Amino acid sequence: MMKKIVILLSCSVLLQSCIVSTAAKVVKTAGKVAVGTVKGAVNVIDWSVKKANGKINEDRLDGKWKVTGLYKGTFAEYENQQNPANLYEPCPTGDEIYEFDANKSKFIQYSCGVAEAVTFKYVYSWEKDPTTGEKENMISYGPGYFNVINVDSKHLALEGYFLNEENGTKVRSIAVLDKTK
Repeated sequence: MMKKIVILLSCSVLLQSCIVSTAAKVVKTAGKVAVGTVKGAVNVIDWSVKKANGKINEDRLDGKWKVTGLYKGTFAEYENQQNPANLYEPCPTGDEIYEFDANKSKFIQYSCGVAEAVTFKYVYSWEKDPTTGEKENMISYGPGYFNVINVDSKHLALEGYFLNEENGTKVRSIAVLDKTK
């Protein structure tokens, strides 16, 4: 009888230690996943942007994307904020649309308030960003470049010089885009 009690107690201690170590691993993994994610709200809809880990397949950019929010500042600045709140309406007089065609390496920009779209040839690459020194998914085109932070079937996040100030200069911003039909 005493032997059975000792075995049950040993199994109980062993089982508890397994549960505690598994719970610690889950918490550690959840902490790693949260690193590099920025959350906020666009038009009262929650959004989150997680920086891609490595090179993104260029074909994922294909389609029409509507800018739903612009955030003044870099992704690194937003990583360090708990609730980034400097949302700027991208286009008070219409929609800002980017249409990508990866097969032809071009994108068309439909700017708000402008009657004609502008077409750009681009080069998609995985290289060091001159401003951060880190390897990024970059789209270089005629007048400039921007980084592809991440893309999925519904959302695209870009970082570049999008936001015009009153004096006509552009500042580094994050653009959050939603896929349109």
